[in-house]
This record gives sequence, C-alpha cells and structure tokens, in this order.
Amino acid sequence: MSLKDKTIFITGASRGIGREIALRCARDGANIVVTAKTVEPHGKLAGTIHSVAAEVEAAGGHALALQIDVREESSVSAAVAATVARFGGIDILVNNASAISLTGTLQTPMKRFDLMFGVNVRGTFASSQACIPHLVKGKNPHILTLSPPLNMNPKWFRNHTAYTMSKYGMSMCTLGMAAELAERGVAVNSLWPRTTIATAAIEMNFPAAILQSSRKPAIMADAAYAIFNRDSRRHTGNFYIDEAVLREEGIADFAQYAVTPGASLYPDLFLE
Repeated sequence: MSLKDKTIFITGASRGIGREIALRCARDGANIVVTAKTVEPHGKLAGTIHSVAAEVEAAGGHALALQIDVREESSVSAAVAATVARFGGIDILVNNASAISLTGTLQTPMKRFDLMFGVNVRGTFASSQACIPHLVKGKNPHILTLSPPLNMNPKWFRNHTAYTMSKYGMSMCTLGMAAELAERGVAVNSLWPRTTIATAAIEMNFPAAILQSSRKPAIMADAAYAIFNRDSRRHTGNFYIDEAVLREEGIADFAQYAVTPGASLYPDLFLE
C-alpha cells in the first residue's frame, strides 16, 4: 500500500484528526493540501495550516497550506484551483472540517445552528462539488467524510438535535454521492470512531475524564489510510468504524491508541 505522489485535499487539517491523517499520508511521499481557517496561533488551540505543512514536509510529504472557509463557495473553489495548479489534480478529498454544539433546542442560538450547518453540511457538499471534476480524473479516487452511520434512534437527537442533524447531513452526502459517482469510479465513504478521540472538540465539550478515556487521533488516521488504499470501484457507500477497518487489515492490538493505557474507553456518539 502506498499513497506516493497522490494529492490529498484535507479540510480542517490544522489540528486533531485532520492533522493526523495528513501526517500519516505524508509518510508515503504524498502531496498534502492542508486547509483550515487557522493561519495564526490560537490562544487555546494548537496548530495552524503552516505548522502542519511544516510537519508534513518533515514527514516526507509535499505540502501546500491554504487558508479556507468551507462555508464560502469562492474560498473552496480558489483552494481547489490552487491545488490543481500546484499538483496537477486531486486524488483524495477528506471532509474533516466540523463544528459542534451539544445543546438542546432552546440552548442553541441560531448563529450556532448556522455555523454547524454551514461547516458540516454546506462545507462537505461544497468541497465535494469542487473536487469531483478532478477526482474523476484521479488515480483510485476517494472522498472520505468524517461522519457517523445514519441511526434514527431518537436518543441521538433528544439532547442535541441541531448537531445530530448537521452530522447526519454529512452522512447523507456520503449516501447520495456514493450512488451518484459509483459508475465514475469515485469511492465515497464515511468514517467514524468507535470511541471518543482525544481532540480539542472532546477537550472543550466533555469532562476531562472522557478525554482520558479516549483514543489518540492516530487510530482514525490509520483507518483512513487503509481506506484510501482500497479499490475505489469496489469499496464505496460504506459507513466505516475505525476499529472495524483496522481489524479487517489484520490489526488486533489497539493498546497503542489509548490515551491512558488500560483505561476503560468511552464510546462515541451515534453508535449503539
């Protein structure tokens, strides 16, 4: 398996899972397009597009850092054009950018509602739409969206209806685009973690004990890497779970991914 010389466009890549996927693919000598809004260091959040681009280069990849707002069509289009100008095309799109607010209906300001739908649903759709004309020309092309399996159990809606709708909107993009693009050879899949992942989103929205009971972002990166190396014409329309993907690849020991060795792991949302 190798992604050498493949061009991978990643949204929300300045930290967390997006950064980890970038670094995993960079080790093969891939071209990594690091996109996010963060260009200057943030007071509370580590990482910028430039710091990750430097890490990509150090890991053996070729980096292009682009500031982008996935809610804005012109911003997405400009980033895709710059990518094609630099690397000649796009082989893989990772829809990682996401906004979260685990709040009930009365506690969710419409500004926050609009942010989640703008980043999660509109951003996924806009990025996919802009990349598809290039993906159909790519080598073993993939769209991978970090969103959960569609599960209509009301318990996943009752405490955070707006957030759930926005994440399921991303998953519905996978469902529809996989069918739409199957004959053109573009794989469209979603990937979701079995456990919570130690990212800034978990740190800021959950108790500290849950962060300590999480897995490292590397497990999602390793699962994404495995998916990218699968035949795009045979493996599409799936809602993958990170651990299941890696078990299919022959990995049985997951201790390396635990934030706290031996701790009981906290299951992620949307999984029964």
